[in-house]
Amino acid sequence: MNHNLSDKKPIQQTDKQTNNEVSMSINGQAITAPDSLSVIQALWHAGYPRVKGVGCLDGVCGSCRVMVRRSGSPEIKMELGCQLLIEEDMDVFFSVFDTPSQHHYDLSKISTSWDVQTEFHKIFSEAQKCRHCGGCNKACPKGIDVEEGVALAVKGRFRESGELFVDCVMCNLCMTGCPEYIDPNHVGLFARRVTGYFHTRPSNLINQLEAIRTGELDVDTHSGMEESL
Repeated sequence: MNHNLSDKKPIQQTDKQTNNEVSMSINGQAITAPDSLSVIQALWHAGYPRVKGVGCLDGVCGSCRVMVRRSGSPEIKMELGCQLLIEEDMDVFFSVFDTPSQHHYDLSKISTSWDVQTEFHKIFSEAQKCRHCGGCNKACPKGIDVEEGVALAVKGRFRESGELFVDCVMCNLCMTGCPEYIDPNHVGLFARRVTGYFHTRPSNLINQLEAIRTGELDVDTHSGMEESL
């Protein structure tokens, strides 16, 4: 959500009228508003216009990502402006950046569910290079175990991976926290899509088929037949 506060003049703020009002800043602009309001509501309370087609206002969810520093703490955290309640002396900055995904695919071109894991590694070839640094988990404002979700997808356990990402709002913050450019949220989206599209077969069976295909697992399919004859 691109709130360029410097280009808009807010309603003049007055001294605190009640004990439940707090003073804080959004994108460097001082704002006073009731502490029952979210960051987005505080903007509206201060006189900034509601932007249609963005976030909860009939737009793309996850677009109100913000960086937050709370009073008395030097730590910067990632949050969503629609669900973050304002606090006294809180500093908030809207994160505005382009995060196009480098991954493109068409599920209709994947012949059967047997081929899903093979295609996954072609599409998300960097996923297995995860450093387990935890950057994606720290960046996620929804508390999703993003790193585990990627690890499950790498193993072919797409149903379990998709279930971990069910609360994902595609804010793309995990993409900015990944040094391997994995696009973790898109891994989760892929996992959810293929699970519904193919009703994916058991992951342990898919894993063994993938190991046979790559030569990692050597299976002699003729010896058993010869013994039975």
